[in-house]
Amino acid sequence: MATFFSRLMGLDSESRAINLPSVEIHRIETDPDRRARCLKHLLKANHVNYSIMYHNLSFHNHTPHLLSAAYLLGASDPQLQDIYEAEIKELEPWTPSPAELMDLDWMDFLGDKRYQRAYVDYFEDKLAMEFAYDWKRELQHFLFSGDEPLFHGLIGGLGHPLIHLGYAYEMDCKEIAMEALGLACVERDFLQKYIANAAYTKPSPLVSNSPLDLLIKMSTDERFKRLPEKLDFLHLEALFDEHEDLFMEYWNAWEVDDPVKQFQLSQEAAVALLVTSVKLGTHSYDFFLVHLLTASHAVRVFIPFTPPQHHITLVREWWLLVIAVFIVKGRPRPDPDNIEKDIGGKNWEYVQKQALASRWLSDAHFVKAIRAMKEAAETWGDANEGYLRAAVTLVDNFEGWAFSDQLTGYA
Repeated sequence: MATFFSRLMGLDSESRAINLPSVEIHRIETDPDRRARCLKHLLKANHVNYSIMYHNLSFHNHTPHLLSAAYLLGASDPQLQDIYEAEIKELEPWTPSPAELMDLDWMDFLGDKRYQRAYVDYFEDKLAMEFAYDWKRELQHFLFSGDEPLFHGLIGGLGHPLIHLGYAYEMDCKEIAMEALGLACVERDFLQKYIANAAYTKPSPLVSNSPLDLLIKMSTDERFKRLPEKLDFLHLEALFDEHEDLFMEYWNAWEVDDPVKQFQLSQEAAVALLVTSVKLGTHSYDFFLVHLLTASHAVRVFIPFTPPQHHITLVREWWLLVIAVFIVKGRPRPDPDNIEKDIGGKNWEYVQKQALASRWLSDAHFVKAIRAMKEAAETWGDANEGYLRAAVTLVDNFEGWAFSDQLTGYA
């Protein structure tokens, strides 16, 4: 049977496209509603005053994610204000970069977080002087053109550039867009080479059109016992260098033969990995696995704005992030018995009310996870209530995230 890779060469860009309508775009810049105005002002205040990286350049500013997700779940303007006031207690003001950036040297400092301010300044200057304040045109230029397009590096730093990008489009917000470009530059890491270099995409002895099945297979693959018992993200590049063939075998094993259906399966896998890899009643939801779900939501938002020839690359970029995180986290096996079977008539209104009334409303990752599951249900339908049951399971059982010393550099 021919694999996806042998067939891919004969497909045109339309055949490789994931043709989905856009999610609802919330144009907060011009929306006269009081909540929208409040959100707009808070996002601008965050953008002007607080850096995108802080705490020794190891933590990310999640304020745009949290405010946007809470807004989309129905948070009132006083709630949004309270969320912002709680968030900024941990943030840090902008500090100057070692130097400003110009057209001749802006790519020389990719991956250097000290240049976060310089990158945002550079992109904002370009927005005014070359792109006539059309931030979407600027994003298309920097993401998809040139010898080293930023599109290849969106999964650096646990996918934060990609997540930021999704909210930029969903909220139609140029401030978030400029921050997303800055994050794509300072979080550029070794993973981009697998996306940029076509030589890494090759037939695999494993073939499956189900990402969840591949994750389950990984969880029992004896070959992973060769890896050190203790893994962390700080040594991820060395881990890839030493075990690259095994990791690439699974990365290339996902057969994207029906792009729309495969993307749907990937979103189901992201939800399952977060919710069903934790036993009911233990409350130990994983801080790192939730990024795979929120990054999947970002892919959902971004796909309609991505040139069709890049759609499969985008979902495979997400899949590479999944493999990296799944391995570092010890390959926890998803188990459908760990999800609530009987939710007693609870619906999405219940989920939203629980989230907005929760003491975890100021937890960006909790709120984003609920929002991602709700949007997935709206995209694909939820006849079997799989997304709803997952969301109910999370809001009814959540007691904070399971953290570890792996957190350094990825919060």
